[in-house]
Amino acid sequence: MKLCLLACASLCAAQSVTINTGTLIDGKGGVQRNVVVSVEGSKIVRIEPAGPAKSTYDLSSLTLMPGWIDTHAHPNTHFDKNDRFVDGNEPVEQEALYEAGNLLATLQAGFTTVQTLAAPVDKTVRDAINAGALPGPRVLTSIHQIHDNSGDPAKLRKLVRQWKAEGADVIKIFASASIRDGGKQIMSDAQIAAACGESKAQGMRAVVHVYTADATCKVILAGCTGIEHGAFLDDATLQLMHDCGIFFDPNYLVFHNYLDKKQKYLGIGNYTEAGFAKMEQVLPKLGKALRRARAHQVKVVLGTDANGSARPQLRGVHLPREGGRRQAHGCGPERDFRGRVARAARQDRDGCARL
Repeated sequence: MKLCLLACASLCAAQSVTINTGTLIDGKGGVQRNVVVSVEGSKIVRIEPAGPAKSTYDLSSLTLMPGWIDTHAHPNTHFDKNDRFVDGNEPVEQEALYEAGNLLATLQAGFTTVQTLAAPVDKTVRDAINAGALPGPRVLTSIHQIHDNSGDPAKLRKLVRQWKAEGADVIKIFASASIRDGGKQIMSDAQIAAACGESKAQGMRAVVHVYTADATCKVILAGCTGIEHGAFLDDATLQLMHDCGIFFDPNYLVFHNYLDKKQKYLGIGNYTEAGFAKMEQVLPKLGKALRRARAHQVKVVLGTDANGSARPQLRGVHLPREGGRRQAHGCGPERDFRGRVARAARQDRDGCARL
C-alpha cells in the first residue's frame, strides 16, 4: 500500500486546496474510497465523493491520510562531533538549532504534530514555528518535567500552575525511575496526588513516565491522562485504563534506538552495561503489555520517545520497524495506521487531526 503523507508546509498557505484520492484514512478510524478532500489553510474542512471537477492534486492511485502525530519526542537531543549523545548540556542557541533541524526532518517524515516532553528550549522553537519564522510541525510541549526532587506536594501544585501560565500544553511527570534503574516508583503518593490532581484541576493533560502496575493505578486515580512505557501493567490496571479513558504509549522505538546505537550512549549517566541489559530485558514485557492492552481495548497511541539521531531515520528505518513491532502484538497494518492517527488526534486537546 502506498502512503502519501502530505506535510503542512506545502499546504499551509491561506488558500483552498482539493485533493482527489482513491483511498482515504480519515483520521477518525475510518476508511473512505474515491473522495475529494478540501483543505483551507492547515485544516481539513470537507470530505465528499469524487466528481468530474478537476482537483488541485490528483492522488487517485494513492492512499491519503492526515499528518502523523508523535505523542512523545525529544527533538532537542542529538549526537555531537564525537558521535556522543547530548541532552541539553550545550549553549541554548546550539540546542535550538539542532531541535529546529530535527523537527524539520520529522515534518518531512510525515509527522505534522509532535509532542515534546520536554526541554525549556522547546517553547522557543515552538513559538518560532507558530510565528512562521521556522518551518516545522505543530509542536505541543510540557516545557519542563516533574521529578521526585522537584519539591513537596505544595510546590508541585505551584509548578503546574506556573507552567500552565508559561504556555505549557501538557504536564510531564516522572513517577517511576528509568528502566535502567529498575523502573520502581520514585515519587511519593502525596507528590503523585498533587501533580496529577493539580493538572486535572487546571484542565491540563498530564502524561506520566511509569512502569509498574501499582504506581500506574495511583496516577490514574489522581487524575493523569496518559501512561508512558508501562511495561509491567497487569490486566486489572489495563482495565482501569480502559474504564477511565487513559491513553497508553508503550514507546518501542526508544529502546531499539538505544540498543542500535549503544556506543553513542554507553558511559553517560545511567547508560551502563547493566542499564542496557535491563532495556533489552524489558522489550518482551512491553510486547506482552501491548497485547493485553489490545485485549482490554485500551487507547494506544504512537509515541516514539525518539532522541539522538532517531528523528531523520523515521522515514526509512525506525517508523516501519515500530509499526512492525506493534503489528506483531495484535494489530494488522491498516488497522494500526487508522487507530494510531485517530487516537493520537483524540489525545490532542483540540481533538483534530490536521495536515
